[in-house]
Order: sequence, then structure tokens, then C-alpha cells
Amino acid sequence: MSDSPTTVPEHEHLDRGLNPRHVQFIALGTAIGTGLFYGSSETIQAAGPAVLVAYAVAGFMVYIVMRALGEMAVRHPVAGSFAQYAGSFLGPYAGFIVGWVFWLELAVVAIADMTAVATYMGLWFPSVPGWVWMAAAIALIGALNLMAVRVFGEMEFWFSLIKVTAIIALVVGGLALILWGREVGGTTPDVAHLWSHDGFAPFGLWGIIMSFSVVVFSFGGIETLGMTAGEADDPEHSIARAVNTVPFRILLFYVAALAVIMSIIPWDEVTGESSPFVEVFAALQVPAAQHVMNFVVLTAALSAMNAIFYACSRTMYGLAEQGHAPRSFLHLSPRAHIPIYPVLCMFGAGAVGLVLFLVIEDRLFFFVAAIASFATVFTWLMILLAHWRMRAGMARAGVAPTGFAMPFFPILNVIAMAFMVGVIVLLATTESGRNAFFVGAGALVLLTIAWFTLVRDEGRAPIVLEDAAHLSGDSSRV
Repeated sequence: MSDSPTTVPEHEHLDRGLNPRHVQFIALGTAIGTGLFYGSSETIQAAGPAVLVAYAVAGFMVYIVMRALGEMAVRHPVAGSFAQYAGSFLGPYAGFIVGWVFWLELAVVAIADMTAVATYMGLWFPSVPGWVWMAAAIALIGALNLMAVRVFGEMEFWFSLIKVTAIIALVVGGLALILWGREVGGTTPDVAHLWSHDGFAPFGLWGIIMSFSVVVFSFGGIETLGMTAGEADDPEHSIARAVNTVPFRILLFYVAALAVIMSIIPWDEVTGESSPFVEVFAALQVPAAQHVMNFVVLTAALSAMNAIFYACSRTMYGLAEQGHAPRSFLHLSPRAHIPIYPVLCMFGAGAVGLVLFLVIEDRLFFFVAAIASFATVFTWLMILLAHWRMRAGMARAGVAPTGFAMPFFPILNVIAMAFMVGVIVLLATTESGRNAFFVGAGALVLLTIAWFTLVRDEGRAPIVLEDAAHLSGDSSRV
């Protein structure tokens, strides 16, 4: 295998077309998706109000992962992000596995988002088959991702702004209703709903643990933020700023929003037939509010799909730079400078989702959510390991951590990695997650076979090299 770095002709480089505003809202878009607006009904039913603890714990682990990724992205802003980092600091095989597992993660999350789109549109057009809306969503989001990256950034900005505004309005309006304390639409909002229906944790610690698989899915894709480093105008500041907002976003958009929801309607009245956000406004019988919120959750699903198409295409581009994907994936469109073939591959993933929807419509969302959870925690685990190896290389080279360094290293890495391993064990040992575990483990086996039979001798050194020059903070392109 060649030891020289991969080089791509200058005209084939991705454009730096994402400004700090785009990066901030891409981070919001990936943090607030279908897992919150739709999947939260499953977590509420699994753990009751104690699901707030699950979101807080998982959210803290996500913050650790994002700090690790942020430190690497600030030092080495490249396309492909953590697949490149894994290849550099853990070896080419790890880079290949991480890149394709991340692609699998987001591809199945996109299928879940498509399923949610079908559910939301069903409120307005109950007689139209769900697959029609899924196909329309694929066509719309795919077309947006074939345009210039600034178009993608602008669309994600407005998609995210809509759902962020709606959640803030829900929290503020919900708190007002709780303080008012009067019956509205047949229900009386009260914080006491969080503990007066069989207690705060009606299913005990096990209920909290069992909710982790879907909770992790809710946060899956947040690492997409690292993908923007290769196309951000000022990655050193924009990435760091976006990562530092993760705790606030989790507390507001997950913990606070769900606490308000379960204070307005008791947790045991959340049916799961639609988004809990829509159910709240339906219960309050506010004119047209149910339809407005349905529009918001629809926007959230489309926003998540938009970010996923972007992240998957850039992952494939980064893999191709390392020789881990067909070299044709490096081809960019002449005007927009978009990796065309990776975007088109996402149309294929959407077609697979359509077929699955026709076969297992009733449980498709939660089946793919479990698969995505496995791929998510595996990706996070590898990010933490790559970061650890980077810091070890810095220590050997005598380079002091500067800039956006992980606090309390390596203690937080160890805590987060233990959590990731625990979630994988949970999936492997529970009935609801076992099939997804086997799918994920089977994918790892197939990828390993592909590496040794098709890729190993074709791979090239990753863009980021583990040497003193790079570890010292030189983030120039090679």
C-alpha cells in the first residue's frame, strides 16, 4: 500500500461554501430530527417520565463524542471527517469500516425519516399510499443535494429554523399553560403529571435502560457536524462554536420539550400513533394548531433527510479519496462542485426503503431505528478511539493540546466508550434489538470480507497523516 498522501486535482476539491450560520443550523438540524418528533413516543412508553434521565445521560455522552470529533475537525478540516481520522489514527482498515458503517447508519436513518414523512402526510391525505410521499421526499431532497453546497446550507438553515422556533414556542407556551393551571381542551396541564401516574419511573431502572436504543437513535447523525469541516469557511471557529452548543440544545430540545409534553398530557396517554408533539396540540383542541405542528414535524423529517444526503455523499467522497470507494465518487459536477455519484447512490438507498415499507410497513421505523442505533454507537466508539490515538500521537511528538482540546482527557473518553459498549450489549441481548444487532454485526463481517478481497491493496494513505507537522495544528490541505 502506498505511504504517500492521497492527492486530488485542485479543480476536484469541494468548495468551502458553508458559512458559520450554515454550520450552526446544520448542527441543529442533525440534533433535532425524527427521533425526537416521532421516536420519542416509543421511549416515553418504554420508560415513562424517567425517559428524561435517559435523554440527559445519552446527551452527555453525545457531548463527549462531539468534543472529541470537534478537536480532530478543528485540527484537520477534511472531507469525510471521522472516516479520514479513523484511517489516519487507527489504520486504513478502521477508516474503511467506519466510513461505510457511518454511511449505513445514515442510510437507514433516511429510511426512518421517509417513513415518518409518510405518516405525517397521512394526516392530511389518508387515502394516498405512504410510498407516494416517500418517493416525493427522495426526489425533493435528492434534487436539493445536487445543487451548490450553499443551496443545501440555506435550505437546512430554513428547515432547522422552523423546527427550532416551533420547539421553543412549545416550551414557552407549555410553561404558560402549566403556570395557568386551568383545563384546556379537556386536559389540565400540571408538572405533577411527571410523577402522579405510577411514579416518575413506572418501569424502574430497566425501563430507562430499555429506552436507550431509541434514545441513541434520536441523537444519531449529530456527528454530521464534523462533515462540514471540509466545506466550512472558518472551521476553527464555526465547528468549535457549534459543538459547544450541544449541551444547551439537548437540554432545551429534548429534556425541556418532552418534560413540557408529559406535563400537558400524562405519559400513559401518549399513543404513539403520531408524533407526541402533534398529539399535544390535538389534545388541547387549539384550532388548526394540530396541522401547524404536523407541518413542523414534516419539515423536521425533510431537514434530517437533507442533512443525511449531504453527509452520506461527503462520506463516500472521503472514502474514495482513500481508495475505499470507487474513484468515480471523486467526480464533481462542473458548476456546483457536488460529488454526483454519491448523491445518486442515496436515491438507491431510498428505493430500498420503499421496498421495505411495502413489506413491513407497521414496524419499519423502529426496526431501522434499532439498526441505526447499532451503527451510531459503533461510529461514536471509533471516533473516541481515533481521538485517543491522536492525543497519544501528540504526546509522543511532544505537542501540547491547544485550541479546542477535550477536557478531562482521557477520563471522559473511557466513560463514553463504556456507555457505547453497554448499548451494543443491550441490543444484542434484548428481543427488540437482537435482529438489528445481527444486521449490524453481519454488515461488519461483509465489510471485513470486502476490505481483504477488494480494497486492501487498492487503498491509499488517508488525507490526515499522523506526524508532528499535522499534530502541531497545520490544517492546510494536502
